[in-house]
Amino acid sequence: MLAATSEDERLRGPDPAAAGTETPTGTDPVAGASAGAGAEPDVHTMTRITLRPIASPMPLGFFTVAISSVVTSSLQLGLIDSANRQAVALTVFSAFVLQLLVSILAFGARDVIAATLMGGFAGAWLANGLVTSADAHGGAQVLGVLNLVFTVFAALMASVARPKKVLWLLLLIAVPRYFVAGVHGLSGVAWLGHVAGALGMLLGAVAMYAAYALMLEELRGREALWIGRSGHVRDAMHGRLADQLSRLEQQAGVRRTL
Repeated sequence: MLAATSEDERLRGPDPAAAGTETPTGTDPVAGASAGAGAEPDVHTMTRITLRPIASPMPLGFFTVAISSVVTSSLQLGLIDSANRQAVALTVFSAFVLQLLVSILAFGARDVIAATLMGGFAGAWLANGLVTSADAHGGAQVLGVLNLVFTVFAALMASVARPKKVLWLLLLIAVPRYFVAGVHGLSGVAWLGHVAGALGMLLGAVAMYAAYALMLEELRGREALWIGRSGHVRDAMHGRLADQLSRLEQQAGVRRTL
C-alpha cells in the first residue's frame, strides 16, 4: 500500500502548495477567474457573435412601392374608375404584407434606414387600404392628414439617406407626391389629385429602376446600373470585413439596451 502511494505521488509531480511555490502568471483568464476571488473573466475570449448573410430584400421592397404607386396613381388620374376604389384598396393591402416582411429582414441585416422606410411604407399602405375598402366616413380627410405626416417622415428620411443616391432620389419624389396627396384629401380640389397621381407614376418608375438595379447587382456581384452610393455606404460595399465589424459591440442587438 505504501509503495502504491509513492508511485501515485511520483506520477502527479510535486504539490506546488507543499513546495511553497506560486501558480505562474499568464494562465487562462477564465480558469483564473474561477480560482481567484474577485477576478473577472475576459469577455472577449468568451463571447461569440454570429452574423448570418441574407439575400437583399430591397429589390422586393422597391418593386412593391412601384406596383402599389402605379395602382393608386391610376385611380387618382382616372385611369381606374372611382367606383372600383375598394378593389384598389384590396390590391394595395398586399403591399403592406410584403413591405412589412422587407422591413423585418432589413432590421436583421442591420440597415436601420431601409428597415424604417419600408416599415413606414407598410403602415401607410395598410391605413390607406383599410380606410378606402371600408369607405369610412371622413376617410379622405383622415388620409389627407396621414399623407401630410408621411411627407414629414419622408423628408426626415431623405435627410439621412443621401449616401444612398437611388433611395434619396425616390424620397425626393415621395415628399411632394404625399404632400400634394395630403392637400388634395383635405381640400378635395380635383386637379391636385391628378398632380398627385402623376407624381405617383414618377415615383413608381424610379422605384422600378432601383429594384432592377439592385437585383442586377446581387446577381452579377457588382454594380451593373447606376446606384450612386457614396461615403460610408460605398465603404460598406467595397471595404474589408474588419471594417464592417468595427464597433460591433456598440450596435443594436449586441449592446444591452436599444
